[in-house]
Amino acid sequence: MRLELRGITKRFATLVANDHIDLVVEPGQIHCLLGENGAGKSTLMNCLYGLYTPDEGEILLDGEVVRFAGPGDAQAAGIGMVHQHFMLVPVFSVAENVMLGNEASKGVALDLDAARAKVREIAARFNFHVDPDAIIEDLPVGVQQRVEIIKALSRDAHVLVFDEPTAVLTPQETDELMEIMKQLRDEGAAIVFITHKLREVRAIADKITVIRRGAVVGEASPTSTDAELAAIMVGRAVELSVVKGEPQHTDTSLVVKDLTVTSATGQVLVDEVSFEVKGGEILAIAGVQGNGQTELTEALMGLETNVEGSIRLGGQELVGKSVRQVLDAGVGFIPEDRTHDGLVGTFTIAENLMLDRSDGPPFVKAGAIQIGFRDEFARQKVEEYDVRTQGIHQEVGRLSGGNAQKVIVAREMSRDLSLLLAAQPTRGVDVGSIEFIYKRIVEMRDSGCPVVVVSTELDEASQLGDRIMVMYKGGIVGVVPADTSRDVLGLMMAGIAPEDIAATQAEIAAEAAASDDAVSDAVDDAAPPGDTPSSDTATTGTDETGAAR
Repeated sequence: MRLELRGITKRFATLVANDHIDLVVEPGQIHCLLGENGAGKSTLMNCLYGLYTPDEGEILLDGEVVRFAGPGDAQAAGIGMVHQHFMLVPVFSVAENVMLGNEASKGVALDLDAARAKVREIAARFNFHVDPDAIIEDLPVGVQQRVEIIKALSRDAHVLVFDEPTAVLTPQETDELMEIMKQLRDEGAAIVFITHKLREVRAIADKITVIRRGAVVGEASPTSTDAELAAIMVGRAVELSVVKGEPQHTDTSLVVKDLTVTSATGQVLVDEVSFEVKGGEILAIAGVQGNGQTELTEALMGLETNVEGSIRLGGQELVGKSVRQVLDAGVGFIPEDRTHDGLVGTFTIAENLMLDRSDGPPFVKAGAIQIGFRDEFARQKVEEYDVRTQGIHQEVGRLSGGNAQKVIVAREMSRDLSLLLAAQPTRGVDVGSIEFIYKRIVEMRDSGCPVVVVSTELDEASQLGDRIMVMYKGGIVGVVPADTSRDVLGLMMAGIAPEDIAATQAEIAAEAAASDDAVSDAVDDAAPPGDTPSSDTATTGTDETGAAR
């Protein structure tokens, strides 16, 4: 199915979110819509999906103009959408979520068997390994996203929109999603991929359209460099690497010793972890999501209750302290989930900027909020941190992801800090905002504050960290210099200690050589008598279509 958007315009009061946008997506094509957060990408797709009604313009499917009164009309027309924040009911099963809104009945009861069969059929087709009876809240985020895809495909979607689909995925889950998207494309689907991640665009795009401040500013080639794509997207040259000098250590330090965190059922989530972060340095904590990083960070913030061991900041013990006491000790916290843990969506920007200082001066005196001081403070931080908003009294839940993250960064870094904890500080944030946030984190480090950055992005850990600590199954695999290779870090993330990596690499090389020999022998055995495989075939291992294996 061919999708065409002609002159789509959408306004919200005086804000023009989409300004006469034209876009064509052909069947069997992955068309990347690239732009900063707040550029208007999601608004455009919400117009396509029937969530918004365009003020001007037309939507055409296979050359015919269509109009949607809601998502149901879009789905009936063959359009599916996988949202950045999953539209699933956590306490429902996979099958129940898939049939939700499109319920089939068997007599007076819902036909759950039909939904289960549909889930199994699509899961088998894409090798998803999804149990139709599994409860959504019990599934990892990568599997939840597959459920979203199954839900769209169960309604015969021929046009698929992926709206920032990798924002909550690990690198491994992202790679799996890319393969799924390629398979869908090869089966003839027209795919719109909304993202701001340059590495992903270059890896998967057939065509790239760049949107800036609500308007199309050009097209780019998938062969463009990251710097070229970033410049088109942001409208200026962007520093893609972190610039920082050698760390200058101070006396303030974070010392963690034998820290253990257990769940309510007794499961060990953090296993006797010990490390030190000196003032004036950044310790980056890397690892696949779910290996204890979240629980470690929450223990440092006083959010975990079943904690043993010691956490000393500048000589002060924090284990057993309340969150309020940890904040008062000078700990700043950028949580990994800004929506649930970092902001109150229905509060204004000004209100969110004073959240962790609402118990006293300068924001509260004699039990009353100092409105004038709060609002002036908010205006200063909005300007200083380049928060793009309609005003300080706008609800923070209406901001783009990058601007919402800037509100958290502004709030936490505007206090006198003795320690900064930044968990996934740039998750779901565009390249321009990433550059800004990196600079602020480095400034905090250069002010003499110890900084802990938790990230599943290896590039981020390597660029920001002065040292990298890798976690696996709740323990520390090792602490290595920031210039350690991605291959070594990848093996550490699989649980291999640094001292064992050389032997492991030798084993991998030996296995690869044995595999190459087996392929060569198979080619020799398959060759007709008197024939010798060509040097090209023997060297590259091409299959019968000529593609390299």
